Amino acid sequence: MAEDLEVKELDQVVVRFSGDSGDGMQLAGNIFSTVSATVGNGISTFPDYPADIRAPQGSLTGVSGFQVHIGTGKVYTPGDQCDVLVAMNAAALKTQYRYAKPQATIIIDTDSFGPNDLKKAEFNSTDYLCELGIDSDRVVACPITTMVKACLKDSGMDNRAILKCRNMFALGLVCWLFNRDLSLVENFLREKFAKKAEIAENNIKVVNAGYDYGHNVHASVPATYRIDSKVKNPGRYMDITGNKATAYGLIAAAEKSGLKLYLGSYPITPATDILHELAKHKSLGVITVQCEDEISACASAVGASFAGALAATSTSGPGIALKSEAINLAVMDELPLVIIDVQRGGPSTGLPTKSEQTDLLQVLYGRNGESPMPVVAAISPTDCFDAAFQAARIALEHMTPVVLLTDAFIANGSAAWKLPDIEELPEIKPHYVTEDQKYKYTPYRRDPETLARYWAVPGQEGYTHILGGLEKDGETGAISTEPENHDLMDHLRFEKVAKIEVPDIEVLGDADDAELLIVGFGSTYGHLYTAMNELRKKGHKVALAQFKYVNPLPKNTADVLLKYKKVVVAEQNLGQFAALLRIRVNNFAPYQYNQVKGQPFVVSELVSGFERILLSNGLSNHAKTFEENIIEA
Repeated sequence: MAEDLEVKELDQVVVRFSGDSGDGMQLAGNIFSTVSATVGNGISTFPDYPADIRAPQGSLTGVSGFQVHIGTGKVYTPGDQCDVLVAMNAAALKTQYRYAKPQATIIIDTDSFGPNDLKKAEFNSTDYLCELGIDSDRVVACPITTMVKACLKDSGMDNRAILKCRNMFALGLVCWLFNRDLSLVENFLREKFAKKAEIAENNIKVVNAGYDYGHNVHASVPATYRIDSKVKNPGRYMDITGNKATAYGLIAAAEKSGLKLYLGSYPITPATDILHELAKHKSLGVITVQCEDEISACASAVGASFAGALAATSTSGPGIALKSEAINLAVMDELPLVIIDVQRGGPSTGLPTKSEQTDLLQVLYGRNGESPMPVVAAISPTDCFDAAFQAARIALEHMTPVVLLTDAFIANGSAAWKLPDIEELPEIKPHYVTEDQKYKYTPYRRDPETLARYWAVPGQEGYTHILGGLEKDGETGAISTEPENHDLMDHLRFEKVAKIEVPDIEVLGDADDAELLIVGFGSTYGHLYTAMNELRKKGHKVALAQFKYVNPLPKNTADVLLKYKKVVVAEQNLGQFAALLRIRVNNFAPYQYNQVKGQPFVVSELVSGFERILLSNGLSNHAKTFEENIIEA
């Protein structure tokens, strides 16, 4: 009968794995997305895990999810709702069913739906499917725990270790459903557990058991599915997270600038993986130091920069607050430094594992004094590589600290990434002292075009100098409290950043005649781009301007924003980027779409909100206060 099962071709599908934090859902989802990227599919992933270190087993607060959107072409978001939901226990089904489409296929482990499991998940009856309004015909009810125990009964593993393999059975079942080549999964597991071959082989055995289960019983589905890549772009690809791409971008920048890379960091969710990744690459000359706190991490990076390294420090919003004094030392000393802020929910410790864009004004203005810094905001997991590379280039060529903004969504999320040719990346030219300055060097002598000061590395004969936190005379480098000098130095530091050349903002979609311009920055690109396309399919004239360079803004910013009658700025905060644009662009008063849920935008909600603007009679620049222009999500 297996040969009679129909194989349907799909353009895209969304799969969500969910279970206890200890059920390995992140690993199962990561393997499935990696296999999909390997065969040429476009992917976008969203790991959604709790902040609890280890919530009680089976509890509602301890559910961990991993969603992956797979397509025949480029995929821009992890998807609003899933087509397939894997729920490893009752709590996972209870909390994750809201992310499933009404017609979704649901895979459950019936062994984890006993009376005690249902009680922990706060079900009111034993008929949990009826209670949630789920059609049982859409449910693949499989005794996963029982089958995994039977599969590994002769493995010599203890019961606890055996139960950790349940995620591989679910993975095998999903691989069968989408006709995935198990040899790719096997290769992944053998590489991951290279030093533990027995564990790798036992997991492979369970993956095959899950695949065979689906194949032999058809798993209550009318068809299996195939998602073939339609556009082949030759090259080497990998499934890469934003944090790993950020690390690689810094390594590439060190290579192209001829410098050692130094990272001074203190562990903090969700930025710690950057430290972990860079620590693996000592062979490339990377130096990583885990410091005792945030300010010391940043201060050590300032010292490394003074000593001539490409210096970076990584953190999240709370860490930016703690680093601010050391960051301002780099501003005053005009030293190159890359400050990576992987934004998370706030304020205070807030939502450590969730994502927001709420640090924008903090990185722009959250320091004492006039302390301008360039800000670059990555727009996707793969773009984190280029954003990190460009942040390092700006820092080294313009002698300034630079903030790289990412967030938990793109830092932990992943996408298929074509490995770049290092030879094709542009050379980075640090702004070093010149030979004619020898023996007459002063630290704040500037390039007349860029206003960048010249970088003298300690130990170079003839370039002795002192830097520090006190204001210096622009000519001599000596400490100065003269009013005119301080005013001049503030203006020079500001103008230096304003002079940095960044690419013009590109308008996508109906650039010439849009009825509505959507404006965003950073990681919301995929959702806003998809919403724009959905509106265009409905017959609306819509365009999108997504900002990657936030400070300085592209030179054509005002021309673009003032060209359209209706403009909406959509961001995951309460209007910080809209406020910045009002400051920088005269007579600009956009509509605003603001959400701070700790979750990515939902495309269908964006479409609904933007459509209300399109159908309204007002113009965005007619409101007297910004509150009048806020669109309810």
